[in-house]
Amino acid sequence: MRAVAWHGTHDVRVDTVPDPTIEHPTDAIIRVTSSGICGSDLHLYEVLGPYIDEGDILGHEPMGIVEAVGAEVTHIAVGDRVVIPFNISCGHCHMCSTGLQSQCETTQVREYGTGAALLGYTKLYGQVPGGQAELLRVPQAHYGPIKVPEGPPDDRFLYLSDVLPTAWQAVKYADVPEGGSVAVLGLGPIGEMCTRVAQHLGAGRVIGLDLVPERLRRSREHGVETVDVGAHDDLVGHVRDLTDGRGPDAVIDAVGMEAHGAVLGKLAQRLAGFLPDAVARKAIEVAGVDRLSALHLSIELVRRGGTVSLSGVYGGAVDPMPMLQMFDKQLTLRMGQANVRRWIDDLLPLVTGDDDPLGVESFATHRIPLEEAPHGYEIFQKKQDGAFKVVLKP
Repeated sequence: MRAVAWHGTHDVRVDTVPDPTIEHPTDAIIRVTSSGICGSDLHLYEVLGPYIDEGDILGHEPMGIVEAVGAEVTHIAVGDRVVIPFNISCGHCHMCSTGLQSQCETTQVREYGTGAALLGYTKLYGQVPGGQAELLRVPQAHYGPIKVPEGPPDDRFLYLSDVLPTAWQAVKYADVPEGGSVAVLGLGPIGEMCTRVAQHLGAGRVIGLDLVPERLRRSREHGVETVDVGAHDDLVGHVRDLTDGRGPDAVIDAVGMEAHGAVLGKLAQRLAGFLPDAVARKAIEVAGVDRLSALHLSIELVRRGGTVSLSGVYGGAVDPMPMLQMFDKQLTLRMGQANVRRWIDDLLPLVTGDDDPLGVESFATHRIPLEEAPHGYEIFQKKQDGAFKVVLKP
């Protein structure tokens, strides 16, 4: 089959690799019909090379048609149309039973002390071949795959794999009061979907902050009050002025470690890329520093007694945090990988009805053949050609 494989920093290629097979009775094989490129994939493209081997298959936002199932897979059958959650969870351990599927005790990667294994996402999360490919082996398929109806286009359902549950959890974790205010920092795919979910769930004021004109325009057209973070000398003061002088009730950081302006963190990440993998891994695990400007801005922006919700990915081991400010402001901080299956019952009615309240069918800007994946990564990373969300079509 053809699959998108990592070959180095800023170097992904479409390779011919062996077809996957059923390895365990809880596996399934799907023929992939759509697979998204995620902002988290850019961390592999730029930062996390020490944890990935040349030839590893990328991608954690797939959907498709079931081609084969193992003996213990009974809730889906050959021919079913399914979406595959990005986290691999068993559904029956203590963590899964409490709705924390991202911490699944069956698939935790204990070698690195991390949570549930993820599709297509480095040794830190199990080094499981990903879904930017023609075929995908789905582990724990007795629980994970989400069956969706025939008829509507893939875009109606594809984002159940990651974007929708990640945004939904971020807004739920933000605990926005009914009619209250929320600021979303970063209007990429996750951030913009957070604004749409917040509107849907009854936030009275939704403020979106970004640097990219096209992203600000997209959110404005969806009824979000936008702020260009480069246009204000006193950004915190400006947002406070918009929210009765206090700041918003909640702030969602949808940027994470890729934040602009964090020079030292960026330098540390770049230097790690030049070290031998074993040395770089140790350095990251004991002395890694993220680019923290987005998180620190979130802490400044939120009102006293408010909540900061992190959906942007962080991975530093010794990140400096403004604890005095956080304690003094009496903040609540919530974070973590999305527990995909926890939120599916809430999300399915929004994508299976006749309407499209979250605008998922028009969410992607680029739908390109799998063979053009290197170009898709490049324009997404460089924000070229209006690339906002890229979907690969095997």
